[in-house]
Amino acid sequence: QAFRLSQEEAKSSFGDDRMLIEKYIENPRHIEIQVLCDKHGNSLWLNERECSIQRRNQKVIEEAPSIFLDPETRRAMGEQACRLAEAVGYDSAGTVEFLVDKNRHFYFLEMNTRLQVEHPITEMITGVDLVHQMLRVAKGHHLLHQQPDIPVDGWAIECRVYAEDPYKNFGMPSIGRLSRYVEPTHLENTRCDSGIMEGSEISIFYDPMICKLVTYGRDRTSALSTMVKALDSYVIKGVTHNIPLLRDIITEDRFVRGDISTNYLPEVFPDGFKGKQLSVRENEELSALACAVYLKDQQRSRNFINQNRIPHVRDTKTSWSLNVLINKVRFHAKVSRIPDGYKVVIAGDVFEVKGNLSFISPLMDLTINGEQRLLQLSQRLGGGRYDVRYYGTVYPLTVMDDTAYHLSQYMLEKREPDTSSLVLAPMPGVLKSVTVGAGDMVAEHQEVCVLEAMKMQNSLVSAKIGKVKKVNYKMGDTVNEGDVIVVLE
Repeated sequence: QAFRLSQEEAKSSFGDDRMLIEKYIENPRHIEIQVLCDKHGNSLWLNERECSIQRRNQKVIEEAPSIFLDPETRRAMGEQACRLAEAVGYDSAGTVEFLVDKNRHFYFLEMNTRLQVEHPITEMITGVDLVHQMLRVAKGHHLLHQQPDIPVDGWAIECRVYAEDPYKNFGMPSIGRLSRYVEPTHLENTRCDSGIMEGSEISIFYDPMICKLVTYGRDRTSALSTMVKALDSYVIKGVTHNIPLLRDIITEDRFVRGDISTNYLPEVFPDGFKGKQLSVRENEELSALACAVYLKDQQRSRNFINQNRIPHVRDTKTSWSLNVLINKVRFHAKVSRIPDGYKVVIAGDVFEVKGNLSFISPLMDLTINGEQRLLQLSQRLGGGRYDVRYYGTVYPLTVMDDTAYHLSQYMLEKREPDTSSLVLAPMPGVLKSVTVGAGDMVAEHQEVCVLEAMKMQNSLVSAKIGKVKKVNYKMGDTVNEGDVIVVLE
């Protein structure tokens, strides 16, 4: 199946479905060398980029330099990359990609004869404007630099922010219109390369990338710290995005240690990405923040602006008993008012929440016990219900007083519909093939169709054994996310 899907992808993307069989390298790292060549036989290598964090063989996070390479290996890879470019008479910027094994043996993968998505991190650590240099080379000028002029100055991280659902196979494309969009460019040492703005539409016809988010630091630790703040400050509404996954990776122990390979995602998340799993303390902290948001919301709803004729009773209450539900788990909180905020007591733990509890801005810059927390209010659903983005992941939660919580125990829960007899489109796309018809028997996990979306071929399978009752679409049809393609009896 993998061979066939690879052939179809190659045919669709490059018009050539021939396959090469190559040496298998166990737990490799994907490391590439940036080269720059002019028309006069001169060439430079501008250090390496570590691109091992991938899903479906596509890069997600890159960094420069690599934490794995030593100076000798870096030089050997750079010199071989330049020799390759010189051998084919290449001029312009380009990238020579390698796989590197655990012993730092490296193997040629391919050469990209163009500027790559991740080129900004090379610019950040070398100070070389690659676009400028490409234009000069194309005009026929000599290179401005020599190899000794190229430094490794600091550390740079790039996160590819995509319009994707990270809970579906680490990132299935999402479409929609950006109803709110604010880049974290106010942060020092942060760079955003994007081609969209608030109001832009993400469609099925192009790659779902929203932005190349880059942070820089004198060392890897400071670059990662800035990236965490940048991801927490990034506001994207209207489409599903992959920031929850990016933030979880950036703060995960193996990644922070630099213990990574191209198998990182399936190894760290063997059951798929489920969002950040909060500790008891983090759940209590989120509950305390939710209580503060709820009380501020209640206070705001009682205020009348520029309506002096309407009498109202001043809110003199200073303490509350509240209940917060997070993933059906109840946290009981005793809340009291303090200067500039609220004091929340949950299971004996005390939290003091202070800061800008404004509903005008989607980003709330708060402190809890003196430590900064960037909270995003994704949705206010009424009745004390909120979708809150905390540590990158959106958590649906409900805040109620004691009376409302007591009455809620009598409310019936809505059951999830059984979709095991349906094959649904996981994303918008075009059906490249439909391999079953009405009356056919299918086995569990048998492929019934192939959906192409944003350059990727996706095999859709049946969830159980059964007979095909109906096929709603044919090869070549365009489907939207959630459309029923095949129905089983």
